[in-house]
Amino acid sequence: MYAVIKTGGKQYRVAAGEKIKVEQIAAEVGQEIVIDQVLAVGNGAELKVGTPLVSGATVTVTVLSHGRHDKVRIFKMRRRKHYQKRQGHRQNFTELQIASIAA
Repeated sequence: MYAVIKTGGKQYRVAAGEKIKVEQIAAEVGQEIVIDQVLAVGNGAELKVGTPLVSGATVTVTVLSHGRHDKVRIFKMRRRKHYQKRQGHRQNFTELQIASIAA
């Protein structure tokens, strides 16, 4: 069984037992969270798609850790103009363990 959930403005296909990294969620490590923004639920050949959400479907997750992704380096340059700009960015994330999917 799998589900397509929406969190942090992105969509993720998840199944029970998986670990995923999502945009940072304000929750303590070890806390259980119920995600109710479920866009689709599939079980084998059967697929239930919501309009836009599947009513009554929830995904229970456990917060494993918080962290920061690798640095993304931004470099801008204009040739022959003596212009160079360097910038870096590290995005925060929350690692989640998918406990169960209730459809």
